[in-house]
Amino acid sequence: MIHPATLLPAFAPWFDVAGIAVFAASGALAAARRGQTLVTLTFFGLITGVGGGTVRDLLIGAPVFWVHDPRVAGVCLVVALLIWVTPERWWRGAALDWFDAIGLAAYAVYGAAKALGYAVPPVPAILMGVVTASVGGIIRDVLAGEPSILMRPELYVTAAALSATLYVGLAALGAPTAMAAVIAAAAGFTLRAAAIRFGLALPGYRSRR
Repeated sequence: MIHPATLLPAFAPWFDVAGIAVFAASGALAAARRGQTLVTLTFFGLITGVGGGTVRDLLIGAPVFWVHDPRVAGVCLVVALLIWVTPERWWRGAALDWFDAIGLAAYAVYGAAKALGYAVPPVPAILMGVVTASVGGIIRDVLAGEPSILMRPELYVTAAALSATLYVGLAALGAPTAMAAVIAAAAGFTLRAAAIRFGLALPGYRSRR
């Protein structure tokens, strides 16, 4: 087994924490917009921040990351508290969508790289990248009673798949890990940003008569 750290750039652990904070914020906001309590905000923040990584670690046989890293739950708690004490006007608009786009792309790369480090073959490793980036948001939407990102045509999961696929492909070609991570994350972010800016979406199924 290759240690996962050898497949990730040196800044990855802190990038990981930043991604958790972004996803935790989106979860806490989903609860805040429904007038929920601080406890509910914290729960939503935690489950959204760690949901994808938890499923990934269970599937690849790795120790569940947030159980062994005290920073993670702390970050989710701090983010929930920050949203609780700040005015709603601070969180209006599309700013969070842009932060979420950064977290989505980076998390897809991180998840794919960690899966490769646990000797997961390339195609399942790509899927682990998508799981890492997307499952937390799916859980958030289900708990909040919103249409899941899987049921919306906008390019979201597709952007995560692009980042994960590019990273695994570049790694297979022997590209340096830092370069592969930056290129892959930038590509996924660009696709997601275009979807936000221009409303890009995949075509829906149309029955044929």
